[in-house]
Amino acid sequence: MEYSRVEIRPGVWLTHLWEEKFKTACFSVNLLSQLSRQTVSMNALVPYVLHRGTKLWPDMQALSEREEELFGTVVEPIVRRIGEIHCSGFYAGFPEDEYLPGDESVLSDAIGLSLSLLLDPVTRGGLLLPDYVESEQEKLLDMIAARVNNKRSYAVLRCMEEMCAFEDYAAGRLGDEAGARAINYKKLSRHYRMLLQTCPIELFYCGHADVKKVRAILQDQLATLPRGEIDFDIGTEIRMNAVEDQPRLTVEEMDVAQVNLVIGWRLGECMEEPDYPALYVFNELFGGSPSSRLFLNVREKHSLCYYVSSLLDIRKGLLLVSSGVQAQNIEKAKDEIFSQLEAMKRGEFSEEDLETARAGVASDLRSIPDSQSALEGFFVSQALAGADYGPMELAELVCEVTADRVAAIAASTVCDQIYLLRAPEASAEGTGEEEEGGGEA
Repeated sequence: MEYSRVEIRPGVWLTHLWEEKFKTACFSVNLLSQLSRQTVSMNALVPYVLHRGTKLWPDMQALSEREEELFGTVVEPIVRRIGEIHCSGFYAGFPEDEYLPGDESVLSDAIGLSLSLLLDPVTRGGLLLPDYVESEQEKLLDMIAARVNNKRSYAVLRCMEEMCAFEDYAAGRLGDEAGARAINYKKLSRHYRMLLQTCPIELFYCGHADVKKVRAILQDQLATLPRGEIDFDIGTEIRMNAVEDQPRLTVEEMDVAQVNLVIGWRLGECMEEPDYPALYVFNELFGGSPSSRLFLNVREKHSLCYYVSSLLDIRKGLLLVSSGVQAQNIEKAKDEIFSQLEAMKRGEFSEEDLETARAGVASDLRSIPDSQSALEGFFVSQALAGADYGPMELAELVCEVTADRVAAIAASTVCDQIYLLRAPEASAEGTGEEEEGGGEA
């Protein structure tokens, strides 16, 4: 695997990964903008509306037929949040030319289809089609509303929103219902044009073609890209301390069978110069695996919860623990979660525990090159962080993480938010049925 990153036009970067082991190639184009409550839903809606058709292939049927002509090429919208940078665009997968019959080639046409969706959408009077906008707007509203269906992930989302209520991060990936409903086709058309003119653009390619060939194709097909003053002032604000002296408590009532307890910490001063390998190992050891302290103690030893796990947003500097508990066990589970973190601050874990965590993280990182979509996600995130090493290099760094480095991260954490999603008080007593995602305690 050979990696390179180069600026091919002002504000347009190409990450090129030459890799021979796949029989398919992939390409993505990402418009980068600052996450904002005012624009997040429009950013999320743009690629879905553009995906409805281009001037040459003006509807979904025509696009599907074009993809079939390109030997099963698939182009899909992508919308993601990396820290407080919002990324929206397209991801394409297509067969490598040497596996096609005769002298057929789809490399240029598959990349061209992706960029045609971005640059040359079907319009009327220079505006996006109202029917397409309204249809995709309803789908976006459905996606926003559907977040509540999985109570476990919804509780984590709500904890993040409350924890970062005064920060752009709270806008999320899709925005909220009010922001989505306020969109109309004229407003979205203006916003789309503005994105093309001002957004930095991150391109990614993984496949058999060398960088010179891919770069030449892109420079030709991006010749019509309209550019104005590019907004390079995008990034993620990392808060080191909690908002208040004591963790804030938010209780939300809903018809749920078990209490969803989520606790949020700021990673604190360790984010001034983040030790990424140690952060991964810390999370794995604390609550990121079935061999973690939270799982083995809070769930298995003390039987205080149906599930418990931790997750990190390394780009934003957040640590969250998600747990499903019975109402009568809330305080006990919370106290034990804090107790396990305190033990990690004191370095109370064995070398065997540490080695198991290092091996687990390294194994996950070494599996990334087995998937082109995983490689794309990894390298786009790395590009936005200004990092220039791949997953295999990161795996090697993980294997060198020491106990002191892990304990230092634990000691740096500052609790900021406690969130409870529970049944109304009158019906909470005695509730212990298991929801999706839990296991028997």
